[in-house]
Amino acid sequence: MDILEELHHFFSRNSSNSIEFWESPSHLNWYLHKAVNHKLKSFNSTPIFLCKTSWNFSSKSECDNILCNWKITFQALDSKRNHFLNLLDVNFNFIKLFYAKGGPWLQLFGHSNSLCVHVTRAITNHAPIGEYRLRFFPREEFKCPYGLYPIELWRHILYNCRRFNSYWNPRRDSLSHFVRFLEANPNTFAFIDFPYFPSVSWSYI
Repeated sequence: MDILEELHHFFSRNSSNSIEFWESPSHLNWYLHKAVNHKLKSFNSTPIFLCKTSWNFSSKSECDNILCNWKITFQALDSKRNHFLNLLDVNFNFIKLFYAKGGPWLQLFGHSNSLCVHVTRAITNHAPIGEYRLRFFPREEFKCPYGLYPIELWRHILYNCRRFNSYWNPRRDSLSHFVRFLEANPNTFAFIDFPYFPSVSWSYI
């Protein structure tokens, strides 16, 4: 019988029934305390449903399933190569998906909601640059407004465009330097009305 049902019957049998809690620090070496402690440590439960073992287990299991499904779906998409910006970690290795302690991503920009949105849009190529306009709004202007580059692409903005040179480090393919580049150039990959395209309105985004 469940312990809650036992307690319910105990209190229902007599209104005077009560339970007293005694504080017994372990350094007092109370024999009952030692007996209970030994009993608990030697007890090994075998849960029927592993997912109900603990909150941590449930959380990890759910995260693992999400990551697995995401990887399978993501690798199957042909557009992944063109529309997802692969970035490097501090050792210049491609960053892999990981969720513990914020993973390798949120540690750098999770403190700011606006920066998180900014980085996400840039990484997923869902930002109002020429490449994005050419993909979704082909009638709008998509070339770089500050040069002869025919299409305003990621790489052009990160390495070549004269508008965004406030951050000097050339390793903008690493996540840390990429975030710093966005912080130094807040208008990059941002949904705002650019003065370079006065005819474009982003009210429908």
